[in-house]
Amino acid sequence: MQQRPFKQVDVFTATPYFGNPLAVVLGGGGLDDTAMQRFARWTNLSETTFILPPTQAEADYRVRIFTPGGELPFAGHPTLGSCHAWLEAGGIPKSKVFIVQECAKGLIHIRRDKANARLAFAAPALLRAAPDPAMLKQVASALGITAAHIAAAQLLDNGPVWLGLLLDSPDAVLQLTPNHQELSRLGVKVGVAGVYAPTSAPLIARANREAKAFTQNACGPAPDLEVRAFAACIGIHEDPVTGSLNASLAQWLMADGVMPTHYTASQGACMGRVGLVDLYQDDQDDQDVKGQVWVGGQSVTCVDGSVVL
Repeated sequence: MQQRPFKQVDVFTATPYFGNPLAVVLGGGGLDDTAMQRFARWTNLSETTFILPPTQAEADYRVRIFTPGGELPFAGHPTLGSCHAWLEAGGIPKSKVFIVQECAKGLIHIRRDKANARLAFAAPALLRAAPDPAMLKQVASALGITAAHIAAAQLLDNGPVWLGLLLDSPDAVLQLTPNHQELSRLGVKVGVAGVYAPTSAPLIARANREAKAFTQNACGPAPDLEVRAFAACIGIHEDPVTGSLNASLAQWLMADGVMPTHYTASQGACMGRVGLVDLYQDDQDDQDVKGQVWVGGQSVTCVDGSVVL
């Protein structure tokens, strides 16, 4: 064992302790899979990451991402939080345009807005499919809703696989009381979303007050989409703010004309969090990017020190 630099970062918030926490071990070289998994279980956070030297010439660093239950090929809030920690620790990108992260999914490009310290990652390519009707019915029952509440559903795969459900209102999303044991038995991760109407600002304020999380961060742009993420099958009953899910939801909902090409998602109100995710798509006429979806948000370091591993 040796002493290694360590940070705990709160992601998708500018206010400490209102986003999604991430444990980041800087200098993770020499740790085997067992040691990484053991530490991830010990932190008991939704994800723990380990920063390693890259193996691809274009990459600035490599990251391995662990939940308490296993390793992920890609995840959104660990991507932004790891990049934030790497930059804060003195990392210097090779490119003046992007930070390039290597993970099991491949190379992930990250933009940095120096004006407000916001980072945004390029959403990985998405695979979509219609869900099995029998599975959809079982998931709806586990969520405590009927098929009538579901406006649309898709299986979404951008590394992690989510069953994405669009409900008929944000209130329906906020009022869900899932049977986590049943969702775990079904072995499916479920992402649920509801669209806010332009006149629904009072609903947003009420939800934040009920979550006891009405802070300065909540007084930013009013969200356009309310999101919740349930992943009991990997040991996480509810994730506070989920980058990979928001990425795939944006790719789906923008492509189908449900959401505009720039919107803000809110997540975490039912957990006392005020996560805000900025989703936008590059101009379709730009031949270099061809409508790439980006997922952004602010991060703040809450713990800065070292860990013995």
